[in-house]
Amino acid sequence: MSSRLLTLLVIAFATAACGPAEDGSATSPEAGASAALAQLFQEEWDWRMAEQPVTATYAGVHGYDDRLASVTPEAQAARAAYWRGILARLDEIEPLLTGDAERINARMFRRQMEGYVADIGFRAYEMPFNSDSGFHSDFAQLPDATSLLTTADYEHYIARLRDWPRLASEEVANMRAGIDRGFTVPRAVLDGYDRTFALHVVDDPEASVFYAPFTHFPATIAATERERLTAAGRTAISEATIPTYAMLLDFFRDEYLPGARTTIGASELPEGAAYYAEQVRWYTTLDLSPAEIHQIGLDEVARIHAEMEAIIEEVGFDGSFDEFLTFLRTDPQFYASTPQQLLEHAAWIAKTMDGKLPSLFGTLPRLPYTVSPVPADIAPTYTAGRYVPPPNGGTQPGQYWVNTYDLASRPLYTLPSLTLHEAVPGHHLQGALALEQEAQPEFRRNDYISAYGEGWGLYSEYLGVEAGVYRTPHERFGRLTYEMWRAVRLVVDTGIHSMGWSRQQVLDYMAANTALSLHEIETETNRYISWPGQALSYKLGELKIRELRARAEATLGERFDLRAFHDAVLANGSVPLDVLESEIDAWIAEQ
Repeated sequence: MSSRLLTLLVIAFATAACGPAEDGSATSPEAGASAALAQLFQEEWDWRMAEQPVTATYAGVHGYDDRLASVTPEAQAARAAYWRGILARLDEIEPLLTGDAERINARMFRRQMEGYVADIGFRAYEMPFNSDSGFHSDFAQLPDATSLLTTADYEHYIARLRDWPRLASEEVANMRAGIDRGFTVPRAVLDGYDRTFALHVVDDPEASVFYAPFTHFPATIAATERERLTAAGRTAISEATIPTYAMLLDFFRDEYLPGARTTIGASELPEGAAYYAEQVRWYTTLDLSPAEIHQIGLDEVARIHAEMEAIIEEVGFDGSFDEFLTFLRTDPQFYASTPQQLLEHAAWIAKTMDGKLPSLFGTLPRLPYTVSPVPADIAPTYTAGRYVPPPNGGTQPGQYWVNTYDLASRPLYTLPSLTLHEAVPGHHLQGALALEQEAQPEFRRNDYISAYGEGWGLYSEYLGVEAGVYRTPHERFGRLTYEMWRAVRLVVDTGIHSMGWSRQQVLDYMAANTALSLHEIETETNRYISWPGQALSYKLGELKIRELRARAEATLGERFDLRAFHDAVLANGSVPLDVLESEIDAWIAEQ
């Protein structure tokens, strides 16, 4: 049956199922299209949950908690074929839609499907990790990210530990194919990366991170069951999990490192220019060329640099801009002496900002968050901090991760910006509100569009100025260095991946323009090299939100309500920037 005929039959069935209208007339084709669209969303979501079991667990769908996905080329090709079929059906439904909300849903759904198909078309699955994280470090988060409340939950968790060798072997086969065609993480960013595997190769299974759930059971599980589950878990870790990480470590050292490409730009990959263009579109949701983005970055760097110079003059520092950066990077007053001190300072900032939220937002989320250290296995190569959302419907809070590795590279003057970005009013507040928007289709409630989310995070750092969070000139300089960091990304990401910049050029440019520690500059440089396009989303998203706020303020004048504006920005969850603009323009008109 052709996709067109199938779709028309679905619409006809949906129209008939709707029945007659209240006045006795037949339901319109438009109403049938609306029902068919909802059916298409649900059908694809249910299929996706079965295909991606861990994603399903995080989304609160627990029918697949005992299994892991397949990532073979055959499985990937089948997924691409399925999504192309979904797109063909969407092609028939979309022209019949009349409601603005449905049109937006259809546009966003199309974006997801097309992005997934393109990713598989480039065989991006052959590079399942970057310098920041990967399939192996994601799996190591399973003990913390899984709600283990019943005996069945523990049995499912153990089943996943048992299935890990199969998944890891499939990932290795994909990586070997990537080595063969030159589609690998660049060799330049891989020094020391073997520790992310090695930390899971332990002699005692009870020393493994995967053993943690067996050290504390919920009270509802009987003692006899605890003994059985603990024994089964210990055996699974000993026989499956640890040997698999040992295999991955050997593969990484013996095959991946020697076979990794010596170039760094995405343009040097197979179909590199097209691949980078797709990454830019996916992460920014904008139709901008690398050259245009590069120039926006240069302009922002110049503007922010002038504001930084003004603070240097304000504090009366006797020296050059470079000397002030050296002072910030080396003076002990700007650094915590223990990991606990760093975590406590971050928690204090977060709690201070919590108290400011009612003055900035009319709607606040119910879900709490906590402050935790970045896990030790990834901390050396990880960024300064990150927000980790909770599984939907589980018992965990959101987590604001703070990197306590190498305290001399974690300055306190940037901690307020980091906290506002990752916790509140940044990622936690935005993400928790999105999960609570239960009227949205599931694919939207669980979506994350980087330009929107990271743009909101950077805008949240700016809100700290209005909330009075930055107490000293050095903290205000820290905010500017974080904003500069995101502006610099526009320059260096496009420089690396479309203009032939070297790794040293990136290191030098970042060191000259930001007060980030040299360790963080190196880890961030590796991140941009190994994750093309993602770093562009922050500044471009923030510029759009600032632009929309300025438009609302100018149009509404005294009628502008900042709390209502923020609620409007967050009202629809994660959306592309053009959708956000149309929604805010409509909100302005309504006011």
